[in-house]
Amino acid sequence: MKNSIFTVLLVAGLTGILTGCSSNEDMLNTDTPNQAAAKEASKSKTYTIRYGLLSQNGTKALSGSYDIGSFVATNTVTGETFETYAGSGLQSLPQYSEGIPAGTYTFTAMQGQGGWVGYGSVTGVVSDAQIDQDGYVTVYVPIAWEE
Repeated sequence: MKNSIFTVLLVAGLTGILTGCSSNEDMLNTDTPNQAAAKEASKSKTYTIRYGLLSQNGTKALSGSYDIGSFVATNTVTGETFETYAGSGLQSLPQYSEGIPAGTYTFTAMQGQGGWVGYGSVTGVVSDAQIDQDGYVTVYVPIAWEE
């Protein structure tokens, strides 16, 4: 009697395991190759972005106060965004965004509360090759117009 109960439970358990693992549908990756690579890269090393501004005459600024709501980095493959500060008003430079995975990003800035400055965007790669002597990936967002 004990042997037959044990055998029935063993067969039922094995059947449950085999039918639970028989489908590969949950193992399929429906991401495109670029999305899969970007997701895999996002699990690896991350970087700190240091934001500055590029004036209309081409001068780079890493100090001063500007009418900035926040800086935004958007991954061009995954669409994932990273913001420095979702506020408004004057902010001082530089601003930093930590934990950015490697990849290609579009960088921009949102207008601050005053609306005195409009910002353009710049697209660039975040990787070891772009780390500067200070240990950051420094991005200069262009000023498109200012009052």
